[in-house]
Amino acid sequence: MIDRPRPLIAASVVGLAALAAPGTGEVAFAQAPRAQINATPQPMPDTPAFRDPRTGQVWTPANVGEDGKPIGPNDAAFDPRSQQTVARGVVDQTVPTHHVGAVPITAGPTVPLVQIDNMTLHVTPGRRWRAILYLDNNSASTFSPVVACEFNNGGRAVERTRGLLPPTAGGERVGFAILGPRSQTFVDSVHCHVDSP
Repeated sequence: MIDRPRPLIAASVVGLAALAAPGTGEVAFAQAPRAQINATPQPMPDTPAFRDPRTGQVWTPANVGEDGKPIGPNDAAFDPRSQQTVARGVVDQTVPTHHVGAVPITAGPTVPLVQIDNMTLHVTPGRRWRAILYLDNNSASTFSPVVACEFNNGGRAVERTRGLLPPTAGGERVGFAILGPRSQTFVDSVHCHVDSP
């Protein structure tokens, strides 16, 4: 059996011992604070329009109701501010991820172990709201991250959920989607942050 020198491991142990709090014998690990990211719904590529067959007028959400006439209750648009939906508890969901690339291993005092970015909010009519996110594992360790999201309308939470991600290897970048409430519930923003690690 060949005995190989381990200078890097010894240097790491010495480095960790230097971080130990005086007199406690405990090692203190400094990590950057976790950040929260926010998103608002993305506009749909196809704006709905209706051509009045009698007058030829093209109506879109931008010009409906601009003729100065009062709108009757049967034609009134949904007012998202009057929605009374409130979040009850936290919904846990198992979230599959897709490998999208690699990131440098830079975790430390100014770089968190894992971080999320580039979040967008989408809705599929008749289905659910979705927050699309990307996660970087900036460390050399494998983690099963937990990402918490709050779907809101007018500053009020309509659903709180936690995405339980599968193990993500060190230096890996993954993409994933966290599902929110059904599309019948109006959502104007989503706020997400890493809950663990």
